[in-house]
Parts: sequence; structure tokens; C-alpha cells
Amino acid sequence: MTLQIFALTGIGPVHPGDDLTEILTTALQPLAPEGGDVLVVTHKIVSKAEGRVVAIEGDEEMFRRGLVESEAVSVVRRRGDLIIAETEHGFICANAGVDRSNAEPGTMILLPENPDRSAHQIRTRLDRSFGIDIPVIISDTFGRPWRRGLTDIAIGVAGLEAVTDLRGTSDWAGRQLEVTEIAVADELAAAADLVMGKADGIPAALIRGYQGPRGEGRGRDLVRPPEEDMFR
Repeated sequence: MTLQIFALTGIGPVHPGDDLTEILTTALQPLAPEGGDVLVVTHKIVSKAEGRVVAIEGDEEMFRRGLVESEAVSVVRRRGDLIIAETEHGFICANAGVDRSNAEPGTMILLPENPDRSAHQIRTRLDRSFGIDIPVIISDTFGRPWRRGLTDIAIGVAGLEAVTDLRGTSDWAGRQLEVTEIAVADELAAAADLVMGKADGIPAALIRGYQGPRGEGRGRDLVRPPEEDMFR
């Protein structure tokens, strides 16, 4: 299997109320989408189009802390100004997903209310525009507890398996796999980020050649249930 990853250029600033799918459709047209393509979209432009942008009032740091507390359903850890919190989506992330990067001056960006629904809506309309099913991943940048550095992960998924369960199958040596589940949506999100970059203003990418299972996976499939979480 060979993968190609194309950055979607020319999207420009996205504002609350913009028709994001129409913007993405225009950006996709030069790439002539085909079967097997997967679209990865950063959550920032989804949040902006959906109006998940908050104007800062008063002291910026005090406002940020209050906003983080309001977006969190629980606080997992605190260290200085950093809060690791659980969101209503079930994500464990820094500052409950409240972000100032790539935000207009004087504003902060929240996570989409329902990233899986947002991905589904984009996928449905792209199908109408191009006449083919294009799975959609909405991505965000997360840290990892035991690894340095950041990577993009899938927070919303529509049109493909988010997790490929290999339990019960055999490896190349014939040993039965007992615990192996592959977070394919996260892998695709991270791969797409290689051509987007944090400072390049490219908020979406098309992956061509992915031959993994389609299906009706969701971003929530990637959230580990509390009873399986050994670190909380």
C-alpha cells in the first residue's frame, strides 16, 4: 500500500457562520477526489465555523482559567498554570481543549461540541458534491503522558473504522494476537499533520491510497473507558 498526502491550500481564514464544507469542496476540486481518499480537517476551522470562539473579557489569564474550568467535567492533574482535564467528550487533554493558537486576537477557541457529528455532516455533503464517499477525520494536537512532543489525533471520525481490532488474528509467526488494537484514525491524523504544519496556515489534508476498513467508526471509539484506565 502506498499513501500520498496532499495539503489543501488556499482555504484562508474561517469565521463563525462560514459554510466550511463549501470551503473544503472548493479546496478539494483541484485534487479530483477519488475512491480511497480520506479527508483530515483540523478542529480549529471546524470550531470557528461552528461558532466555538469566545471573546476574552478582563484579565486574559484569569479568563482562560475560568474557561478551562467551565469546559472540564473533571480535573485530572494540575501543575502550575497547566491543567490536565477531562472534557465532556471524554478526552483527557491540556486545558480542556481551550486554545489560543491560530485564534484571532482577543479570542480563544473551544473544541467542537460534537466532533463525530461534525465529521458526519462534512462527509455527507462531500458525498453529494463529488459522488463518492470520502471518510472524514477531525484532528487535534495532543500531548502523551509517557512521550515527549505533540502529535495529532482523531477527535471526530466518519466513514471508517477508528480502531482496527486484530485480537484473535495471528501475526506473521502464527501467534494469536490477544490485545492488539490499532488506532488507525490517530495514525492517519498524525500523517496528515506532516503536510499541514502548525504555522503554515494549512488546516486540512487529503490522504490517498488508504485501503483499511471503512465502516461507521467514531472518534469516541478511541476514548479508553475509565474502567480500563490504569493511570487515573
